[in-house]
Amino acid sequence: MGAVPVDHRGRISALRAGAGLLALSRFLHDVPILAAPLADLLQHGPSAPVWRPVHDPDQRVPWTESGHRQT
Repeated sequence: MGAVPVDHRGRISALRAGAGLLALSRFLHDVPILAAPLADLLQHGPSAPVWRPVHDPDQRVPWTESGHRQT
């Protein structure tokens, strides 16, 4: 029996909710939070653009380019 893929949006929403208190500080500005489905990591590797920034889950980036923008 095959595994049912988990919707990454639900997981990222949970991360975003958990980081809500941190939004009051500069932490989320200074430290990007990324999430990636395990299936994507296994198929493409951790260096591939499979990481989704919590602040912009429709974007996919490699972990070396976190989608974090300096202001």
